[in-house]
Amino acid sequence: MATELKYMTGFGNEFETEALPGALPIGQFSPQKVKYDLYAEQFSTTAFTAPRAQNRRSWLYRIRPSVIQGDYIAMDNGLIRTAPITEVVTPPTMLRWNPIDIPQQPTDFIDGLITMAANGSANGQTGIGIHVYVANKSMDGRYFYNADGEMLFVPQQGELLLKTECGNLTIKAGEIAVIPRGIKFQVQLLTATARGYICENYGHQYELAERGPVGSNGFANDRDFQYPVAAFEDIEGKFELVAKFNGNMFRCDIGHSPLDVVAWTGNSAPYKYDLARFNVMNTVSFDHPDPSIFTVLTSPSGTEGVANIDFAIFPPRWMVAENTFRPPYFHRNIMSEFMGLIEGVYDAKEHGFVPGGMSLHNCMSPHGPEADVFDKASNAQLEPQRYDNTLAFMFESRYIISPTKYALEGKERQTNYTDCWRTIKKQFTGSQG
Repeated sequence: MATELKYMTGFGNEFETEALPGALPIGQFSPQKVKYDLYAEQFSTTAFTAPRAQNRRSWLYRIRPSVIQGDYIAMDNGLIRTAPITEVVTPPTMLRWNPIDIPQQPTDFIDGLITMAANGSANGQTGIGIHVYVANKSMDGRYFYNADGEMLFVPQQGELLLKTECGNLTIKAGEIAVIPRGIKFQVQLLTATARGYICENYGHQYELAERGPVGSNGFANDRDFQYPVAAFEDIEGKFELVAKFNGNMFRCDIGHSPLDVVAWTGNSAPYKYDLARFNVMNTVSFDHPDPSIFTVLTSPSGTEGVANIDFAIFPPRWMVAENTFRPPYFHRNIMSEFMGLIEGVYDAKEHGFVPGGMSLHNCMSPHGPEADVFDKASNAQLEPQRYDNTLAFMFESRYIISPTKYALEGKERQTNYTDCWRTIKKQFTGSQG
């Protein structure tokens, strides 16, 4: 499937695509009659009056308008939570988790969503929700959309086919995908099982990070983001549409596939990106540039330069810093950091932080290399070093990240995490006075 799909390229471009010739109106968006007797429907993820550079909307030409569906009824939220998290008190403790196991019973993407943490307020359109998905079956006869935020998929294991209103995407470990707020989709597994992370962005939609003095090239390049071409389902039957709305889960009956968009045009649509195409910048002299140089996508807040959420990665790269402690240094930060590991080893945490695992270091909570890593790096012979076996990422936010009750009390939490620093010794050789 991955080799069969075609994509359009360019971050935030104004695309046009049709699955049947002539399905897309030319010169206007809402003609009196659309070819093939399709219905025109505008899909907006910003206010109509948002500035042109920030305005995101697409026109969908579909077999049936979206209003053809049943009434919503509430359903069990399961382990899905939404900010603000009030079920437990948020501690300043440094936290780490083992990977969540793939279930034994049949579990699709919706049933396998587990919220680990969140911040801000979904209703106030600020902050994020952080989830893990674990699945061993495709969504069968059910579709999903999220009215609370756009969803950033970070696969860690397995390959997914994301069937959306705008067309189809495949993603696997080492790739990401973003599905805009409100887009309907279905997750099918292309492997027996799948596990990964989701960052649900309640706030300003993701943008590419600015390059600043780097100039016009580098980091994540616009051309490498891929968007689906139009593909549609014209099938009728008994289906279920699941919605996440205002922090709760709802379902309704629908008598057809909602993925019946024959053509679309606009700049609000799902997209994917291969993290291997991120052009890493780093020091060629001494000391660490700030980790913001690894930012792939950012969601700005109301304060310039302070993100609602930054998505940063720590991919394979060269390290050549001279006379420098090379792993991430000891640090306290006004920003809050939630990390995950896709594959390999993270250089500051060689033990205990494993693929599929997670850590949380909140606002002003100290963190840094474990004792063994500090000793090794402090005495290493400094030569050019290639970091090959690694792919970690970070969700960094200006808002304190509150773990859920499941995260704090579940079996995956490493209650001995802070022991990794307890053997750090006093090495002071001076004298007082």
